Amino acid sequence: MLASEVISRLRERYTLGFFDRTNDPFYVLISTVLSQRTRDDVTIPTTEKLFQVYDSPEAMAGADPEDIEKLIKDVGFYRVKSQRIIEISRILLEEYEGKVPDNMDDLLKLPGVGRKTANCVLTYAFRKDAIAVDTHVHRISNRLGLVTTKTPEETEVELEHVVPRELWQYVNELLVRFGQEICRPVSPKCDVCVLEDLCPSRVMRMK
Repeated sequence: MLASEVISRLRERYTLGFFDRTNDPFYVLISTVLSQRTRDDVTIPTTEKLFQVYDSPEAMAGADPEDIEKLIKDVGFYRVKSQRIIEISRILLEEYEGKVPDNMDDLLKLPGVGRKTANCVLTYAFRKDAIAVDTHVHRISNRLGLVTTKTPEETEVELEHVVPRELWQYVNELLVRFGQEICRPVSPKCDVCVLEDLCPSRVMRMK
């Protein structure tokens, strides 16, 4: 099965553990919100800087938006995200006893949380079987011929059909890292790709 082979080879190449630094669902949720349209090398230190000052829903819910902005100014759309972080924190306190919900329906009710963010929380914070599809996952899944889709939402559905469920939780981290290092949007490094022989896009570029 192509999908299983892809995941197997990437697991041999990469050491997993992007969010192993914490088992705090609130940390994972806020970090994922901050990561939207922002590189990981900016998101990770920004999240750590924020949590050094505000480390709980209670602390963030009562924060001044401008103080949050100063801490997260390196991420994209930091003013919008500052408001969202405060709103999320207040909702968690008012409706969920300060705890991050562990299901898709409730996560999608939070400001700024779409399916990708929700699936990241389910995967990394709660270790649930879910596939978070961002631009890397969408692009690479189509390049490899795992799916033929036009939107990340469609890709999520189709990947659930072709990837064995026990491997779902590995898809996002592996394909994101692979997309950042090797299978880049422009000038992918096909000559050092461990999936070269499986990739129909590689064959097309060689013709």
